[in-house]
Amino acid sequence: MESEKQLIARVHADKRVFREIVDKHKQQVYYLALDLAGNHADAQDLSQEAFLKAWKAIEKFRGESKLSSWLYRITVNCFIDMKRKKQLVTSPIEEEHIQHAGSGVQELAQQERRLEGNMLQQHIEKAIELLSPRERSVFVLRHYQEFTLKEIAGILSIAEGTVKSLLFRALQRMQKELEFYQT
Repeated sequence: MESEKQLIARVHADKRVFREIVDKHKQQVYYLALDLAGNHADAQDLSQEAFLKAWKAIEKFRGESKLSSWLYRITVNCFIDMKRKKQLVTSPIEEEHIQHAGSGVQELAQQERRLEGNMLQQHIEKAIELLSPRERSVFVLRHYQEFTLKEIAGILSIAEGTVKSLLFRALQRMQKELEFYQT
């Protein structure tokens, strides 16, 4: 199996080999983009933009971090740039439309639980949308992608203390937005 360094050396020699990097990492980058953007269309655009920027900058990649960390950093930076330009309009990841078909107490109870779950998910997504791009990036990398604080610091090229601070602020803001659930 080819190492990352060997693959990067081949890409430096022939940029057409970059396709192998895309094939290997496209799913991970897309899921990160989906968590950040909140919808499939923007996630696809964000993923494509991230790979385009990576392709243009691959000559500068020195292998000091993992290739996946470098791609995640580019994806997060693309998201932040898009948010700054207000080109990215976030929306809920999935909206399930519940049909009121059938009868029976069990079916109605199940529909009610699904509706409550959907409403909670929509409120969480709206609370995430209110975070700053940096807070949202840290929150998504930690709670959706399950990276450690140290890994997030490496991906975003910021101090671990900054990650903690951003995550703390994000959680505080989300708790404030969702406080009506704490009755």
